[in-house]
Order: sequence, then C-alpha cells, then structure tokens
Amino acid sequence: MSVKDEILQQLESNKGSYISGGQLANNLGVSRNAVWKAIKSLEKNGYQITAVPNKGYCLSDQNDILSPSSINQYLKHPLNISVYKTISSTNTVLKEDANNGAPEGTVIISEEQTAGRGRMGKKFYSPAGTGIYLSVLLRPDMPANESLFLTTSAAVATAKAIEDVSDKKAGIKWVNDIYIDSKKVCGILTEAAFNLETGKLDYAIVGIGINICFPNGGFPSDIDNIATAVFDKTSDSINKRSRLIAHLLDYLMDYYQNINKKDYVKDYIDRSILIGKDVQLIESNNTIPATVLSIDDDCRLKVQLENGSERWLTSGEVSIKLHN
Repeated sequence: MSVKDEILQQLESNKGSYISGGQLANNLGVSRNAVWKAIKSLEKNGYQITAVPNKGYCLSDQNDILSPSSINQYLKHPLNISVYKTISSTNTVLKEDANNGAPEGTVIISEEQTAGRGRMGKKFYSPAGTGIYLSVLLRPDMPANESLFLTTSAAVATAKAIEDVSDKKAGIKWVNDIYIDSKKVCGILTEAAFNLETGKLDYAIVGIGINICFPNGGFPSDIDNIATAVFDKTSDSINKRSRLIAHLLDYLMDYYQNINKKDYVKDYIDRSILIGKDVQLIESNNTIPATVLSIDDDCRLKVQLENGSERWLTSGEVSIKLHN
C-alpha cells in the first residue's frame, strides 16, 4: 500500500476529526514532508481535507468518494478491492482477471459501466454517479448445478445491506432481482466457468448492480415505470455507499463460507414478492399465465398453470413478470 493510500485509510477511520501530521508520520514511519505531499495529492483527487496549524488534517464528514479505504473501515472480511470511476463491465473485467489467476475474494467496484450486462443478454443501465456496480470473484468447490445458491445468497445479502443503511424494506423477485415498493432497485448476474471433467466450478463471478439514487432527469423511458432507487435524495446517500458495500460483501462472504448450510434460504423465501401472486412465464416466444405457490430449499419456484398442473422452475428456464 502506498503512503497516499495509508494516509487515506487513517483519515477515513478518523473522518470528521483532526489527526496531526506528526501522528500520521509516526504511524506510517514516514517524514512529515511525505505526509504533506500525500495530502496534496489526495486533494487533487477531490478529497475535502482541512488543515489547521497545531491540530492537523481532517477529512470532511461530507466527503463521499468511494475507495478501498472508505469500504475497508466497515469490512470484516479481508478482500482485494479495486474501485473505478468508470469501467466497461465489472463482470467482464473480473472474468479476464479470473482467467489470469486472480484469487478468490477479488472485488471490482465501479460508479459507472459503459457496457453493463444483465441476465439473458439484456443491457444493464449503469449511469455515472448514481449507482454501485460490483463483482466478486469466488472459487467454490461445488457442482455447476449449485451455482444458483451463489445468486440467491447474494440476493439476501444485498437486501439486508440495503435495509442496514436505509429506511426501505427490500424484497426479492425470483431469482435475482431486488425490489423496493414494487419496483426494481438491483439486479444480480452470476457467471461461471466449470471443469468438464469434474463437473465443478473453476470460478464464479457474482455481479451486483444497485440504483443508489435517481439519475438526473429520471430513468430512461423503457424502465422508468419499473425502476427505483435506494435513496430518494442524493444527499441521503452521503456516507452510506461504502457502508452498504461493506455490509453486502460481509453478508455474502458469511453465507458463502457456509454455503452448504443454506442459512440464507429462509430469509430468501420470506422476502419473496412472488409467492401467492399471478405471474407470466416468458419461455422462448410464449407467455404462460401462472400462479406462484412456493419456493423450496433449493430455491426452485413452484407454480400452478391455468389447467391446474404444477411445475417446478429452476434458474435460467424462464423469465417472470408480475401479472398486471
């Protein structure tokens, strides 16, 4: 870690309070001149730092720049986090890293995606400054057909993290969407590579995109009636994004490290916004009316068709729309 990053970490952990240049120098084993240079560099990067003689340096408590340091102060799991202002797709870039041997626990976060992707090849709207887009690299010892558990546990982790930092109640639309007040606030895309000989995953990438605030001018017309954000006002999100990310990652890693226990499944079922609802199953070019009956411990969806027959659905078979 560079001197600049170490100083930022110290300032983040003391945000809103002063810490002297001498103390920073002693803590890091560097000269006060090195501290001063690092502070100036951070200011050029947009950090609001006040310097007062005989008091030291203070990072403004209104400073809301995402960084590994801003997230790590809330994080209990040791993860390798990188933060970008803009990126093509966090999943795409992390997939390249995974193929090049990146370790489990590598996390890429961006405030904008220029080529964000959702399930079934759909584009994922990822504007600058109003969302969080992140991907986590996992290397689980599990059969490929159990990768659904990574998506469903991530859904619960995200829903809980949203509730930790807001006054909103988050529900889950099977299999991978998070909803607030009947509108989508988050989508999850899990992509994996597996070994044909063993039938197990080589790695999995869990991608999560969250609408934190409403974009200027609102959402595009094609999603305006179905999309929402965690916070109603941008000012409400200050100092909340880093904590949300940290809580999400901690919940996810807790579930992942005990994935066989399926501790998250009851919460997944309890948060379902589909059980008891009339829906439309979209399969190929066909739309099939159905009623959702239940979700089982394997996170399969049980539906009843109009003719009275029942069917269990697994991820990837169909798309689900709530019946209007």
